[in-house]
Amino acid sequence: MFAALGHRNFRLFLTGQFVSLCGTWIQQVALGWLVLELTNSAFAVGLVTALGSSPILLFTLYGGVIADRVDKRKFVLVLQSLMLCEALALGIITALKAATVHWVMVLAVLFGLCSAFEVPTRQAFVVELVGKDDLMNAIALNSSAFNLARVIGPAVAGVLIAGFGLPVCFLANAVSYLGVIASLVMMDSTPRQPPPRVGAISAMREGLRYIWSHRWPRALVILIAGFSLFGFPFMTMAPVYARDILDVKASGYAALVSAIGLGAAIAAFFVAGFGKRFRQGRFLLGASLLFGATLTVVALVPSFWPALLLFTLAGWTMAINGIVGNTMLQTEAPDHLRGRVMGVYSFLVLGLAPFGSLQAGWVSEHLGVQYSIGLGGLACFITATAVAWYMMGPRGKLTPVLR
Repeated sequence: MFAALGHRNFRLFLTGQFVSLCGTWIQQVALGWLVLELTNSAFAVGLVTALGSSPILLFTLYGGVIADRVDKRKFVLVLQSLMLCEALALGIITALKAATVHWVMVLAVLFGLCSAFEVPTRQAFVVELVGKDDLMNAIALNSSAFNLARVIGPAVAGVLIAGFGLPVCFLANAVSYLGVIASLVMMDSTPRQPPPRVGAISAMREGLRYIWSHRWPRALVILIAGFSLFGFPFMTMAPVYARDILDVKASGYAALVSAIGLGAAIAAFFVAGFGKRFRQGRFLLGASLLFGATLTVVALVPSFWPALLLFTLAGWTMAINGIVGNTMLQTEAPDHLRGRVMGVYSFLVLGLAPFGSLQAGWVSEHLGVQYSIGLGGLACFITATAVAWYMMGPRGKLTPVLR
């Protein structure tokens, strides 16, 4: 279960990431509540999330090209330092009562711009820390840290918001970046020979050509795109769902976000310990179908405790989808293309988020948040069913990835 922890650099990476991610989730909860307080609009909550993700839509594919050219450790170090500055600025303007939705939007765009380059680089960096044999274990443990942080961060956010106010949440996130910065500085660094450079457009085309010319990567990106557009935005609408449907306050909203993280953390530890015993393709598609079904049921639940249970299950299935999909893409990708493949993955998971957030906000504004979540779950279920049918191949025979 903990094979990847045998690598010193990965231990440092995981520790620093966990500290930083706790801060990120504290800020995520506080930011959604801040926008809701400033505007009282579900659409505005979705719009801020969309603006924060828009640079990822525009620049992540190029970020994947850069990831294949640079010293990944140093590049991530610079980008994490810039993210610290963004969190610090948000905390200061909120403390000074100068926060407006327009300032929040500007800072969200700046954060998204850093993420467009940081995410594919960090994703491709993991294999350099552990090698291919321990890659799935490393991705699962990294997901465990991410989702444990999703449990701890929102819980801490609820306490901080109630006891000290929103500005402390943003300042706490700024301090948390020191953890990941310190871990990157302490790593043993072995210089790597950079690959021959080609033009950025040609490099992007090479990565896209690799994905589109192979059957299962092509199916996988279709699945991820569908979930990014229709499934994952349920987290963006969680504050609206908590307030308007469940009639709970910030602490109840934080509990829902923590439940997603708890389910995802359980899934990550499960994959770390037992993932190699399952056929990855079947495991992925089964979890994807269950995710769509879970969100559809969430839309029918008007009370807090059943919703908390369903959010936990949604977190479990969502984590399985992310861990196994990421592993399948990285394991098979050629070394010289891994950054670009992770650029495409990040583009789909994060870059399509603006469209997902906007459609979820629009549907919530006009039809209600229950319709937004329920229709999104139904769309995910249909997408997963179509991909499963596609991967059956001609005459109903399973392709090798599903056998």
